[in-house]
Amino acid sequence: MINTMQSEIIRLKKENDVCILAHSYQSEDILEVADIVGDSYALAKRAVSVPNKTLLLCGVRFMAETAKLLNPGKRVILSHPDAGCPMAEQFEKNEIEALKTGKYKGYTVVAYVNTTTALKSVADVCVTSSSALKIVNALDSRDILFIPDCNLGSYVAEQCPDKNVALLKGGCPIHAAMRAEDAVRAKALHPDALLLVHPECRKEVLQYADYVGSTAGIMDYAKNSDAKEFIIGTENSIKEHLAFACPDKRFYELSKMMVCHNMKLTTLPDVLACVKGEGGEEITIPEDIAEKAVRCINKMIELGG
Repeated sequence: MINTMQSEIIRLKKENDVCILAHSYQSEDILEVADIVGDSYALAKRAVSVPNKTLLLCGVRFMAETAKLLNPGKRVILSHPDAGCPMAEQFEKNEIEALKTGKYKGYTVVAYVNTTTALKSVADVCVTSSSALKIVNALDSRDILFIPDCNLGSYVAEQCPDKNVALLKGGCPIHAAMRAEDAVRAKALHPDALLLVHPECRKEVLQYADYVGSTAGIMDYAKNSDAKEFIIGTENSIKEHLAFACPDKRFYELSKMMVCHNMKLTTLPDVLACVKGEGGEEITIPEDIAEKAVRCINKMIELGG
């Protein structure tokens, strides 16, 4: 049921020509007032086709930056200025530049979309968790430097044996915190449930999975499966959203610790303040950095990402 604050947000976003983009990890009350819901790349890409001049990104900073890169003529607002991403911010531009001219000279740099604009500006191609296998396989280069997530990179390397994939010690601290014992415990508690896991998790967790895929892939699998019980191995908001979408099925968390606190910074009152024009932070990207960063995103689109 739509509450009074949600009704006011819906009224104001129409009045002020704002399109609300909400990442799937946001809370259910925010998804209910959003115009577009999805993963970071899906949000940015779909925003290109909307007529609104202002985009409100309910998520974290790199997502708002990606939306701005693909929609340079639109005003992009990040719903909470402090909402960052530890994985996206693990490496500095100069570190990757040094590796490109040194240890990994001649390697094609593949950047997970969960990176800052500065890192994208020194990468050759961008990937999402759902497109990484396809794009890495499609590259002419055999030598790949995959940044920043070593767990997703390791998963890609195993699936692409003809490629020489170099990895750095980076990754999502929430997904990477899961261990094999978490999977064993969850499956023991819910023996009839299928375990659906994001590839940002460690290999020791993936080995217990019935399905490995992106956030969107996990949600689609659970919705379309004939099974009735699922353990969700990604951010716990997905378990909540699936429970709303599929009331005839049961969903359990892999661990109560799988919570992205940066995503949880944005609240419904924050969204209200933003559509009033009183909150959030407008995203600006220097033109020279944006020009370089958007190339690796366009390359991803070219290769079918």
